[in-house]
Amino acid sequence: MPPRMKEKYEQEVAPALRSQFNYANPMQIPRFTKVVVNIGMGEALSDANALDRAADDVAAITGQKPVITRAKRSIANFRLRTGNPIGVTTTLRGTRMFEFLDRLMSAALPRIRDFQGLNPNAFDGRGNYSLGIREQLIFPEIEYDKVDKVRGMQVTIVTTANTDEEGRRLLELMGMPFRKN
Repeated sequence: MPPRMKEKYEQEVAPALRSQFNYANPMQIPRFTKVVVNIGMGEALSDANALDRAADDVAAITGQKPVITRAKRSIANFRLRTGNPIGVTTTLRGTRMFEFLDRLMSAALPRIRDFQGLNPNAFDGRGNYSLGIREQLIFPEIEYDKVDKVRGMQVTIVTTANTDEEGRRLLELMGMPFRKN
């Protein structure tokens, strides 16, 4: 059975986008390409186990084993050497991507304290959206008692939209809770 969000996209969102933006070809309709979940950790330099715990959190949230990211260049002020592990990241596509988006919009974001909605202007100019999450505890998969430290993460939603307006409308129709300006 396909994910709920994929069905919603195919049956409601794609036709609405096609009529709003007058696309001649169905391949012009913006769609999701991938979702990247990333935790950058400076503390990994001093605490080697912190990286493993962050990787376990990302694996629980996304259902996919993350990759350890390494420093591309040395920065003396941060005592960072090229090749040092500094974070974890995972890229979701297909079914896992739609299931993650569903859990993010319906379960995780409403659990944020004092939540007034997401910034509607956090697009990159090409229809991709990035949001920062301050604590991993908002995801129902994370057990509160097993958390050693509250970590933030970045979630980047990559779309095929050509403009921010198209990308914003795609996410609005999918149910992303943007705040009113």
